[in-house]
Amino acid sequence: MEILAFGVTADEAPLLERAFAREGRHEVRCLDVFLGEDTAPIAAGYEVVSSSVNADLGGRVLNVLAAGGTKLIAQRSTGFNNIDLDAARRLGLTVSRVSYYSPHSVAEFAWTLAMAVNRRIVRASNRTRDFDFRLNGLMGRDMRGRTAGVLGTGKIGEAFTRIAHGFGMRLLGWDLAPNPACVELGMTYVEKGKLLAAADLVSLHVPLMEATRHLIDAEALASMKDDAILVNSSRGGLIDTEALVGELRAGRFEGVGLDVYEAEAGVFFLDKSLEAVPDDTLARLITFPNVLVTSHQAYYTHDAVGQIIEATVRNVGDYLAGRRSENTLVPAPA
Repeated sequence: MEILAFGVTADEAPLLERAFAREGRHEVRCLDVFLGEDTAPIAAGYEVVSSSVNADLGGRVLNVLAAGGTKLIAQRSTGFNNIDLDAARRLGLTVSRVSYYSPHSVAEFAWTLAMAVNRRIVRASNRTRDFDFRLNGLMGRDMRGRTAGVLGTGKIGEAFTRIAHGFGMRLLGWDLAPNPACVELGMTYVEKGKLLAAADLVSLHVPLMEATRHLIDAEALASMKDDAILVNSSRGGLIDTEALVGELRAGRFEGVGLDVYEAEAGVFFLDKSLEAVPDDTLARLITFPNVLVTSHQAYYTHDAVGQIIEATVRNVGDYLAGRRSENTLVPAPA
């Protein structure tokens, strides 16, 4: 069987091809374009399609895929807020995801963002490229003794907390239920408002769903310390970006590190360097000297991508064998 994979990076393609080749039964055709309304017709005749995190898998796209003969959509990510699962059920499509990959990849990158904005690494690097070695405006802060607020203490949040503990920080957490491993590290669980008011560093590690959309809204931002650092390596929709821009224009926050953006689809993972970007909010966000925006790359390590690919291969095997697993979002019709 030949599998069609959308949104595959140049680094990912050989890994994906080798993983399926090891199975001995399948080949994979890798495309760098993302799955959406304009590209869905390419999948005609492919029983198995693999999508990336920024794919558009709304009802209209799923209709096109189903009409073209697709039976399985194997998404290469943990998040699945881009998939209309109800439409998939109606159309008899099987949908899978990757429920687990290295939490350290994302947690370590979240800390990379935090320290980069804290110690003004990008500004310093840009200066030294011009042989400007002044220290003016580069003063950061020690993390030891300060307070880390972790919103979401699952696997990634726990990994982030362990690093914060290593820095010698006071630990505050917010989640539906305490994580015993975080409690053992000394984390105190508090209400979201109390966490935001007390934390010097706030990092987001919760999934995006209706209950968490704009979890960090205007009210939440206003409750944070003026010199706090805010990091989001989870999903862009967790932050009300317009409200964030307003706070930044008022001169608030020591630094903001964002690996995700709520309107990133159609922009992130693409080269827009020769185009005028029509998103005024993103354009304004990037201009702030205390803001660092990266391109949804927190997961992008050899370890994590390898695990994502291996899980995708297993998901295809499970589908062909009629099995379900923890990765199955919509099972095959009975």
